[in-house]
Amino acid sequence: MAVCGSRISQMAFHATPGPHERSILSAAQPFYHSSSTAAVRRDFEPDRPIGYGAFGVVWSVTDPRDGKRVALKKMPNVFQNLISCKRVYRELKMLFYFNHDNVLKALDILQPPHIDFFEEIYVVTQLMQSDLHKIIVSPQPLSSDHVKVFLYQILRGLKYLHMAGILHRDIKPGNLLVNSNCILKICDFGLARVEEPDTTKDMTQEVITQYYRAPEILVGSKHYTSAVDMWSVGCIFAELLGRRILFQAQSPVSQLNLITDLLGTPSSEDLKYACNGAKSHILRMPHKPPCLSALYNLSSHATHEAVHLLSRMLVFNPDKRMSCTDALAHPYLDEGRLRYHTCMCSCCVNTPSGRQYTSNFEPSVEERFDDGYEDGINTVYQCKEALHKFITERHQGSSVPLCINPQSAAFKSFASSSVASTSELPPSPQPWD
Repeated sequence: MAVCGSRISQMAFHATPGPHERSILSAAQPFYHSSSTAAVRRDFEPDRPIGYGAFGVVWSVTDPRDGKRVALKKMPNVFQNLISCKRVYRELKMLFYFNHDNVLKALDILQPPHIDFFEEIYVVTQLMQSDLHKIIVSPQPLSSDHVKVFLYQILRGLKYLHMAGILHRDIKPGNLLVNSNCILKICDFGLARVEEPDTTKDMTQEVITQYYRAPEILVGSKHYTSAVDMWSVGCIFAELLGRRILFQAQSPVSQLNLITDLLGTPSSEDLKYACNGAKSHILRMPHKPPCLSALYNLSSHATHEAVHLLSRMLVFNPDKRMSCTDALAHPYLDEGRLRYHTCMCSCCVNTPSGRQYTSNFEPSVEERFDDGYEDGINTVYQCKEALHKFITERHQGSSVPLCINPQSAAFKSFASSSVASTSELPPSPQPWD
């Protein structure tokens, strides 16, 4: 697998060295002294912001306990309303539940103040060097091997989430973190939720960034499944092949028009989840034939196998759309699986007699994620109490806890950092009704 190593090693992302700064993080116990390694590393890697999202800001910082670089996510104004604080609680529960190489997980969480002063949450996660959006728009060449390895890891992580009963609901290149060795992890679970088995219960349509939003949500479906994430993966797959966004419209209605330009006018069966307004809009339009052959024009990497897999992801009817498990069984991903497990994964090991492969390349969870903890939380203060208890209990009997260091040179900037502007939030759904 020397080819895998040489090709993948081309993708390197290096942070620019900065001046010496004291770390934003400090050990909560005053008698604790950080190692000399930590001091040396901070000389070359000052704390700095690396990302802004809808529900928080992320900084690259140094853990003073071991000198390692980690990501510190600040969640401000958590308790503005019940929906917001329940989403944060859900995200934290998920981050500490996850245990998969292709899904970002929490490493630690900062001690909270007294509940009367409890307004912000700081969670520590693994630090990744870049994300798939930055790679796609960069001049970095992407080979067919890159595309297959990235797509394989996306589907491998997503299968784990779906088997746990979790819908991500915002799969996009910016939420797929990547290291210089091409290891990929799914992140940002601010919009994630557990599957709703009751089809009579409404689910919010204000999810998924518009360019990656599934047709069933665009046409006003009140209930949806894990198939919405698979549509997003299809859009990302096409973006990896073509190095441009596949469906890039200014409004949800225009987004739907671009989709039907490619897939053709959906049949009455495929419109069974659409609201009356969306059905009327589509039926008023001239009939469009499918133009899936246009996918071959994405790039020279759009081979017959690639287009076959892509066309099974980009299916208008969610009931007919390919699942993660089916996608992972597609022959297009055989090379991606081989390369990942030959030189990238942690589940297979090298032995004196050769590479020892795991018996399960795409493991699922033993138990589904349980959201029963949300039962009985009906007010903001109840959620605040539950969150405070959850965080406090995580520190009982654990290692030296972390806290914010107000003496850090970057503290003022970190303290004033806020979430992304409303223009960066997932756009509102179309006004069909």
